Amino acid sequence: MLLKCVKIGVITVVGCAVVGGLLFGSDLVSYVRSSAASVRSALKDSVPIEFELERARNKLEQIVPELQANIRMIATEEVEVAALKDGIARGETAMSDQKVRIEKLTGLLGTEEVSYTIGERQYPRQSVKAELARRFDRYKEVEVVLEGKRRLLGARERSLQAAIAMLEKARQQKVLLEDRIETLVSQHRMIQAASVGSRIQVDNSKLAQTEKLIAQIKKRLDVAERVLAHEGRFVETIEVDAINEKDLLVQIQEHFSRTDGRRLAAAGGPEGSMLAAGER
Repeated sequence: MLLKCVKIGVITVVGCAVVGGLLFGSDLVSYVRSSAASVRSALKDSVPIEFELERARNKLEQIVPELQANIRMIATEEVEVAALKDGIARGETAMSDQKVRIEKLTGLLGTEEVSYTIGERQYPRQSVKAELARRFDRYKEVEVVLEGKRRLLGARERSLQAAIAMLEKARQQKVLLEDRIETLVSQHRMIQAASVGSRIQVDNSKLAQTEKLIAQIKKRLDVAERVLAHEGRFVETIEVDAINEKDLLVQIQEHFSRTDGRRLAAAGGPEGSMLAAGER
C-alpha cells in the first residue's frame, strides 16, 4: 500500500513537471519560485499581529539564558585573570629578591678570595661561582616565564574587555528590542482602536426617512394646534352680555301683538279692518 502511494506521488510530480515544462518551457523554475514566494508572503500576511508580537517576545526571552551563560563565563575569566595577576606579582617579588642575592654573590666574586663567609659558614670560591651561575640561570628562566605570563595576561584582559563590551552591547540591544516590541504593541492597539470606529456603519437613508417623518408629524401637530385656536374664537364659554328681562318681555309682547293683528286683518270684516287700523 505504501509503495503504491509513493508510486502515485512520483507519477503525479513527474506529470506536473512535464505539463509545466510544456506550458512554461525554461521559465518553469522561475514561475515555481515566484509562486512559492507569493504563497509564503500570503501565509505570513495571514498570521495575526498578536501572534507575531508574542513570537518576537519569546525569541527575545530565549536570549536571556545565553546572556546568563556569558555573564558566568565573564565572571570565571575575571577570577582567572585576577589569579594570573597575583601569580605575576608573586613572581616579580621573587625575582626582585633573587636579583638582590645574585648581586650579592657577584659582589663577593669581585674580590679574589679562596673562600667566602656567608652567614656563619665558609664557602669555597668555586662553590660560590657555581651557585651564582645556577641562580642566574634560574632568574633568566623565571624572567622568560613571567614575560610570557604578562603577554598572556594582556591577551586575556583584552579578551575580557571585548567580552564585557559585547555583553553590554547585547544587553542594550535587548532593551532596545523590548522597547521596539512595546512600541509595536502600542501602535497595534491604536490601530485596533481606530478600526473599531471605522467598522461602525449607519444607514443614512433610514436617518433621513426618520427625520422626514418627524417633520411630517410636527406639521400635523402645528395644523391641529391652529385649528383648535380658530375654533376657540367662535365658542364663547363665558356670557359677556347680560340679558335685560324688561326689554325681553316688551319685545315678546310687541311681537305677538303684531302677529295677532295681521292674523285678524287677514280674516276680513269691518271689525278686523278697524282693529288693524287702530293698531296702526
